[in-house]
Amino acid sequence: MTPAMLLPYRPVLGQPVLRRLLPGLATSALGDGLALVAVTWLALQLAPAGQRGTWTAFAVAAYTLPGAAGTVLLGRWLGGRSGAQLAGWDATVRAAALGAIPAAHLAGVLDVRLYVVLLAVSSLLRPWGSAGRFTLVAELLPQRHHLAANALLGVFGQAATIVGPPLAGLLIAWAGAVWVIAVDAVSFAVLAASYRLVVRNREAAAVRDRAAPAGAGPSRTSGFRIIGRDRSLLGLLSLSFAFFFLFGPFYVAMPVHVTDDLHASAGTLAAYYTAFGVGSLLGGLLTGHLRGWPPRTTLAGIVALFGAALLPLGLGAPVVLSLPAFALAGLVWAPYQPTATALFQRRAGAVDLPRVLAANGAVTVLAVPLGTMLGGPATAAFGARPTLLACAVTILALGLAAATTAARPGRPGAQNTERTGPAGPHDQPGPHAPSARVDAPDRVRPGAT
Repeated sequence: MTPAMLLPYRPVLGQPVLRRLLPGLATSALGDGLALVAVTWLALQLAPAGQRGTWTAFAVAAYTLPGAAGTVLLGRWLGGRSGAQLAGWDATVRAAALGAIPAAHLAGVLDVRLYVVLLAVSSLLRPWGSAGRFTLVAELLPQRHHLAANALLGVFGQAATIVGPPLAGLLIAWAGAVWVIAVDAVSFAVLAASYRLVVRNREAAAVRDRAAPAGAGPSRTSGFRIIGRDRSLLGLLSLSFAFFFLFGPFYVAMPVHVTDDLHASAGTLAAYYTAFGVGSLLGGLLTGHLRGWPPRTTLAGIVALFGAALLPLGLGAPVVLSLPAFALAGLVWAPYQPTATALFQRRAGAVDLPRVLAANGAVTVLAVPLGTMLGGPATAAFGARPTLLACAVTILALGLAAATTAARPGRPGAQNTERTGPAGPHDQPGPHAPSARVDAPDRVRPGAT
């Protein structure tokens, strides 16, 4: 990373609490990168011979979808917690549940049903953990640095998708998939310990007390209700859901396109995913430089450009053209989530932010699987390439429609940056007094997933 590229991230790296949490966050991201391969591979090994496809789908769903239920079922108890507590608890649950998988293997009781149950338990707090991580960013940094911090946290995941799968392949060949899951569990144990050691509970409580004025009603309101009352947040959530849903069919149509239309090998499919990962890593590093761009217009432009970048695949372009186009799609994709999260951080008050982000995560985590489920029958009925083309064109149209709406003068909340709830410790413009700092050593600090 060049010094110029690092410039937006220096305030984030200079924040003492975040700086000490970054190694734990990077470690857990690598663990998740390993799990991309290990979760499905272990499901294949444990499933009965004639049911491998079914149980593999269950395992993949169990590793992500229960978090949506956890957002609703646990909102009453978790909605008023600090970012540090939410993220730390999620890391602890994931470490314990994933660690139970190799423990059950050693005890000789691990079967595919227990495996899926443990995966489901591990993902129960996932949206809350993500909400806690980005709430912590809002608690520790001024608003002008939120986008860079969000992007930096995203870069860990993008790098892990490049490094993790090939490393997982080597580890599976050497020790077995169950022990790669064990490594993933250890990575979350490291993260949980990081929150416990770096962001102490009493410090998180101090930040929460400053962020939540007495009698602040919205902190007791469901995140879904808060989003529903704010047309700007509701529009953002709708755009995100539609965008991710329309990308879902690619996970089905893309492998079929490579094998049936291009008559290529698994190596070609891997090359596409690697190109996308490299592009998204570069896009993540560039995201911090978009701070001055209008966020809603930026999001709409990302969606439109992403659809345009996927058109070569749908039009049947040769690999020499469609591969770099797919890398461009990855580069464009990367800034979307950090920018959308920054808008949530800007619009929602610090008291409501964990609930709002958890509700957003619960909805968007369903979008890609639902789109993937649509991709199966669509590919069977129309073929892989027409399905890819339909998705690309629809995503492009979605982006153009969102851009038109964002540019419409006088639209309520078009570029409104006012919050919907009480302000947090960094909401006021200008420098902040050092007396209330949350980054002072051995003084007030907080934590997250």
